[in-house]
This record gives sequence, C-alpha cells and structure tokens, in this order.
Amino acid sequence: MITLEIWLLISLSAYYSIYKKTFIELSISMPIAYIPLIIVIAFNYLTIEYKDNWKKYNIEFANYSKNKNQIGGWIVFGIILLIISNLIYSFYLMGEVDWSKYR
Repeated sequence: MITLEIWLLISLSAYYSIYKKTFIELSISMPIAYIPLIIVIAFNYLTIEYKDNWKKYNIEFANYSKNKNQIGGWIVFGIILLIISNLIYSFYLMGEVDWSKYR
C-alpha cells in the first residue's frame, strides 16, 4: 500500500514538472524528497497500524459475501493497475519533453 502511494506521489510530481516545465533534481538533502514520504508513512500508521485498526477491517471484510468480496477485489485490482499505468505514462510524458530548454 505504501508503495502505491509513493508511486502516486512520484507520478503527481512528474505531472507537475511537465506542466510547469521545470526540471526537478532531487537529492536526499532536499526536504521535498522525504517530507511526502514521512506524511504517507504517518498517515498509514495512524489509519491502519495504530491500535491495531487493521484487525477491525479484516473482521469487517471477512463477513462480506463471496460476491461482494470478488467485486471489491476487482475494484482494488483496477485501482492498482490505474496507479501503475499512471506512473508509466507520466514517465513517458517526461521523456517526450526536451529538458535542455528548461535547465
């Protein structure tokens, strides 16, 4: 789950750099490189891990019917494919820009 959220952040930053036509060079000393990561990890911890909230979700989903679980599984699979294809497409768009004009 964290990986998908990070990929979504990466694709959003790629779209931002394409839209603004700015070259973003990231390094570990720059806060923009690790602050979004800290926010994603904190959000996941507070919503899922804190006080074992994941157990409540597990029990709730275990009580669903087989049909409802299959529909939910396909929805989640579709969202995962959408995020991955979005990341790949944003990299493709970044490759199409002539960055030598904007550096």
